[in-house]
Amino acid sequence: MIRIAVIVGSTRPGRRGESVANWVADTAAALPAVVDGQAAVELVDLAAFDLPMLDEPVPAAFASYAHDHTRRWADTVAGFDGFVFVTPEYNHSFPAALKNAIDFLYAEWHHKAAGFVGYGIHGGTRAVEHLRHVMAEVKIADVRTQVALSMFVDFTFTNPADPTDPGTCTPGPQNVAALGTMLDEIVAWSAALKPLRAPAEALSV
Repeated sequence: MIRIAVIVGSTRPGRRGESVANWVADTAAALPAVVDGQAAVELVDLAAFDLPMLDEPVPAAFASYAHDHTRRWADTVAGFDGFVFVTPEYNHSFPAALKNAIDFLYAEWHHKAAGFVGYGIHGGTRAVEHLRHVMAEVKIADVRTQVALSMFVDFTFTNPADPTDPGTCTPGPQNVAALGTMLDEIVAWSAALKPLRAPAEALSV
């Protein structure tokens, strides 16, 4: 079975990413591959891991982890075949918490697939563009299709004038269709890359 993690990339109190990630997971549950048992999709919330700023004395490429929080994070990431990164856009890029979480590990990311759901005033497009460069360095194959959610169109707010109102993710039909395409691509690419992951998995047994 192909396991896909939907990673909530923001840890900010009052974040909108949790609503977005739940929408992704709910949509994924209806995918034919998930319904047929060929794939499974799970939420992974960075806030639940409480990672400090990178505090490992040895570079991640050596996989010599000194801390329990790193080993817990490594075991979680290693168990997945692909990822959906849900990210807001902060100052033309993605959150520091997400970059930090990526930097903690190295081999655990290798030869897997990823797609992106960005959200923000401009749909998180610049955050996703920066993430694509990082994915290349950790040997993740990122699919072309992405979802860009606009704060003006794809969210419903109780009080639009209140900047702390997280709102609810209510995407338009074009983004629903884009998400379905992207998820199909991630599942297919994750399966295609499985032979490359096999040697590393064998070594870890």
